Amino acid sequence: MFESCRNAFHFLRQPHRLVAWIGVVASVGLTACSTSLIYKPEVVQGNFVSREQVQALRPGMPRQAVRDVLGTSLVTSVFHADRWDYAFTIRRQGTEPQQRRFSVFFKGDLLDRIEGDPLPTETEFAAKLDSRRPPAKLPELKATEADLAKFPVKHVSTAVEPAAPSTPVSYPPLENAAR
Repeated sequence: MFESCRNAFHFLRQPHRLVAWIGVVASVGLTACSTSLIYKPEVVQGNFVSREQVQALRPGMPRQAVRDVLGTSLVTSVFHADRWDYAFTIRRQGTEPQQRRFSVFFKGDLLDRIEGDPLPTETEFAAKLDSRRPPAKLPELKATEADLAKFPVKHVSTAVEPAAPSTPVSYPPLENAAR
């Protein structure tokens, strides 16, 4: 058992073999870092706000109604109590990162104005996330009479037998009568 460890130690003590071994390990390590075989997780931060949600906002809406439409804001500042900031970023493997900012301003408890980046519709956003390639042309699924004649015909009876009348089912009482 220890013989193989002793041989490995003597193998690595020779300088030219040690350098070769370090070179192999380094090249494999660097190659692994540059390949696309490594899984990179999807990173989603913030709240996605769609164009449909913004179109539902009206000046003069109370704060709670705005929160019901947009959700809780990502940033609420103590110094800017009349401003809610919604930020959204997403990074997915195979697609370009997306980043959007949107701010809602209040006067008192009522919505005053909105500012921010142009927002996509939910359909546009979903289409931009889809990184799959379009499917290849599907074959035409038609069978001729000659193709269908190759298969045996199964005869199915169409007569429906009447169901037998069911007998009443009796169940034991739920409570113990001896109580």
